Amino acid sequence: MTQTVELPLWLFVLILGFAAVTFASHFLFPSVRWFFRRRLERAVARLNQRLERPIEPFKLARRHDMIQRLIHDPQVTQAAVDHAAAEGIPENVAFEQVRRYAREIVPGFSAFAYFGFAIRAARLLSNAVYRVRLGHQDEAALRAIDPDATVVFVMNHRSNMDYVLVTYLAADRSALSYAVGEWARVWPLSRLIRAMGAYFIRRRSRNDLYRRVLAAYVRLATRGGSTQAMFPEGGLSLDGALAPAKLGLLKYIVEGYDPEGRDVVFVPVALNYDRVLEDKILTSAAKAGERRFRARIGLVALRLMRQLWLWMTGRYHRSGYAAVNFGRPLSLAEFGAGRERDITTPLARELMERISGIVPVLPVPLIASILLRKDGLSRSAIERRLDALIAAMPLAYVHMPRENLAYAAEVGLRQLVRRGLIAQENGRFSPVEERCDLLEFYANSIRHLLPEDSAADGFSAPAKDNAASAGL
Repeated sequence: MTQTVELPLWLFVLILGFAAVTFASHFLFPSVRWFFRRRLERAVARLNQRLERPIEPFKLARRHDMIQRLIHDPQVTQAAVDHAAAEGIPENVAFEQVRRYAREIVPGFSAFAYFGFAIRAARLLSNAVYRVRLGHQDEAALRAIDPDATVVFVMNHRSNMDYVLVTYLAADRSALSYAVGEWARVWPLSRLIRAMGAYFIRRRSRNDLYRRVLAAYVRLATRGGSTQAMFPEGGLSLDGALAPAKLGLLKYIVEGYDPEGRDVVFVPVALNYDRVLEDKILTSAAKAGERRFRARIGLVALRLMRQLWLWMTGRYHRSGYAAVNFGRPLSLAEFGAGRERDITTPLARELMERISGIVPVLPVPLIASILLRKDGLSRSAIERRLDALIAAMPLAYVHMPRENLAYAAEVGLRQLVRRGLIAQENGRFSPVEERCDLLEFYANSIRHLLPEDSAADGFSAPAKDNAASAGL
């Protein structure tokens, strides 16, 4: 036992390395994890004191634990058994598919990543690109929502900046969990998005087992009180107009709702922009009649570098206004009371109506609507028609820069001239023919707010005050 054993130096170093790793994994790492876990819990407790809706335990659960919980959910287990029988494959193979889907869907929320990085980055990016304005919101109704209810923000989808803008403007309310499509499954973007609590979905998947796993996760998140954000339209608008709601995620929420448990409260959110960064890509896809389009990460990075260069050389101009309105909340318990059939379709219709009614009206869509109906107008003629057009939308939420009609016309015209969508000649403004599709894209965002008789050149309408006219 006391004999000397000779070992090569490399083997001795290897043994020491294994011993160090074993010691660390059994004694040091658990202590370090416990230390940081305690600090994180105290930080989250302080954060929850200032949030309108505290971060729920469901969102703070370890990702590994949530994956295991999803895999062993009784409905998912039964779905895996049924899938194995239908496909004639061993059950362990079906369960491995379930595990893969669960790992793909389940996020890994980090309070530090969300509130320490994402909120600051969203604020910086939003204000660097746009003049951001928070318009209408029924603060009393929003604060009256049951603290134990699950809140779901439902939004129209104009741009991928929607994620950034709403994350920034809802920073004092709660941490939002988005349903994100395949476009974001690109490293390292996917790691950041997952850390922000977003969960990935395959929007066009026809795999029944995958849909059952996704439905189970949405049910667990909804019953766990996780504050969510979703786009009922399912994708970006190609023509600028609101699209009918797709029922997928809404159906999962309705089917997973427990009348004896938490209520689910939907908060309509409407966004609009003076400039949608992807407008050319979207209108080109609309012309081609194909929804599948790609905006490569390299292309996005190149555009950002170009904007940075313009800023460094003093030639940078923000892309006009971006505005967000929050509408009247809708309780699922109240909406479903007395209804015996599936309420998903009428619920989707009601939510889209509430969203459509609060779409912000901005200078560029207003000017685009005017010049598409009658071109070759002078500045004074545009201002008169602008006044008439606003009067034709008595219930709309019009965001009037500086509460000055002339300045609103100036803002809209300047943005459109700078981008080459309209031309100025002899003091008159006219659309550039080959860019009319972009003008229609912006005009479509508020077309549903115009009454039928306003389509005429005069924009005739009863003389009423607008629902909101905010100074920006």
